Amino acid sequence: MKFDPGSFRDPSGRILVADGRIFRAVFGAGLDNFEGARTAGVYTKAIARGRLVPMEEREPGLAGEGAQRPYYLLEHPPIDFISYPYEWTFSALKAAALLHLDFHLELLADGFTLSDATAYNIQFNGTRPTFIDHLSVVHYADGSPWTGQRQFAMQFLNPLLLWTKRGLAPNAWFRGSGEGLAPEDVAPLMRVRDKLSFTVLAHVIGPSMVHKRRIAQGLDDKAPRAVTLPKKNLVAILTTLRSYIAGLDLPGQKTIWSDYAGCNSYGEAQRAAKHDFVARQIATLKPDLLFDLGCNSGDFSRTALDSGARSVVGFDFDFGALEHAFARFDADGGRVLPLWLDATNPSPSQGWAGAERKSLGDRGGADALLALAIIHHLAIARNVPLDMAVDWLMGMAPAGVIEFPSKGDPMVTELLRGRPDIFPDYSEEAFLAHVSARGAITEKRRLGEGGRLMVAYDRRHRG
Repeated sequence: MKFDPGSFRDPSGRILVADGRIFRAVFGAGLDNFEGARTAGVYTKAIARGRLVPMEEREPGLAGEGAQRPYYLLEHPPIDFISYPYEWTFSALKAAALLHLDFHLELLADGFTLSDATAYNIQFNGTRPTFIDHLSVVHYADGSPWTGQRQFAMQFLNPLLLWTKRGLAPNAWFRGSGEGLAPEDVAPLMRVRDKLSFTVLAHVIGPSMVHKRRIAQGLDDKAPRAVTLPKKNLVAILTTLRSYIAGLDLPGQKTIWSDYAGCNSYGEAQRAAKHDFVARQIATLKPDLLFDLGCNSGDFSRTALDSGARSVVGFDFDFGALEHAFARFDADGGRVLPLWLDATNPSPSQGWAGAERKSLGDRGGADALLALAIIHHLAIARNVPLDMAVDWLMGMAPAGVIEFPSKGDPMVTELLRGRPDIFPDYSEEAFLAHVSARGAITEKRRLGEGGRLMVAYDRRHRG
C-alpha cells in the first residue's frame, strides 16, 4: 500500500491506495472521535442517507509494517473520478455546499461536528455529491466556535457569490489560490445592494473588516480567538446559510456554445448517423469510465450511457453548456459528471510538493473517449499542431471516437474568419496518418456527403 500524496494534513489518519482499492488508516490521534462516531451510529446513518461514502473495516495489518501502524483500516468504494472544486460548475458547487451544511446539521443533532469545512472533502458520482472524510467527524463540545466558518466562506460561499452577484466564474481564481477566495478579496467586488444581505455582511464584509483591522494592529489574523458559540446559535448560522445558498441562482446569460446542440453545421440525418456511430462503438467497448471531451449539453454522453457506458465524465469550456448538462443528468439520474476544462490549460499538479492535487493526466485515464467537435478548436482556435492534438486525445483513453471537421466545415470556416490560414497540415489525410501512427483505425464514417469524418481508434492494436 502507498499513502496518497494528497492525504497528509490530518494526523488522525491517511488514505492508502493499493491495486485500485482505497483504504483509510485511522491513527491514535483520531481514535477517540472515530470510535465515538462509530458507536453512536453516526457513520451508519450518514451512509444510509447518502451523505457519506461507505466504509468496511479491514484487518489493520493489511497496511503493512510501516512506522505508524493504524488502529483501524477502512476500505471505501472508489469514486468514479476525482475532481476538484475549481473544475465544478455552479450547480455542482452549490450541491456540494448544501451537502456539507446538511451533514453538519445532522451531526450536531447527534452530538458531533465537523473539524473543518473544506470543499476537497466532497466528491461526485455523477451529479450526486458525497462526503469522503470520515475523520473530519469529531465530538462536539457545547459553546465551541465554528472553526470552519472562514474556510466555508472561502471555498463555498464566496465562489458562489462571485458567480451569482457579479456573473463571474471563479474557477481560474480558485485554482490559482488553491485554498479558495478570501473574504477580504471578495468584499470589494460586492455592490452596495449585495452588502445589504445579512449573509454577505456576516460572512464576507464583517470578516473582511476584522481581517484588515487585525493586520493594521500587527496581530496574527490566523491566531485562534476565544469565542463561545452556543449550539443553538451555531445551528441557526448553518440553517440560515443553507437557506441563503439554496436560493442562489445564476443570472440569465447566453453563452457561446450553450445552444450548440440546436445550432451546428449538420442536419438531423447527419446527427442521427453520428449518434448511431457513437452508440455502436460504445456498445462494443462497454467502458467502465468514459471521457466525453467537448460534451456540451450531454447529448452524446446520454447516448453513451444508453449504449453501455457505466459512468461518464464530460468536459467542456462553456459554463452555460455545462449547466444544461448538470441539470439534465441531475434530473434523470444519469451517471454523468460535467466538469469545466480548458483543454490547452488543464488542471495541473499543485499544492504541497506539487502532488497534493493531481493533474488531469495523473488522475488516471478513462476506458474510452469521445472527442466530438473539439479537435478543430485545439488545432485552429488554439494553434496546437495537429499531431500533438491527436497525441493528447488518444493518450486519454486506449480506445474511442474522434470527430474530424475539414476546413470546408462551417464551424472551421468561422474559426478561420478574419485570420490567415497558417494550418497547411490540417487535413483529413494528415489526421488519419496521425491516428494510424498511434493505433488502429477500427472504423470510419462520413456524416453525409462532404460532411465530418468519424473515426474509431484502438491504441491496443496497430493499423
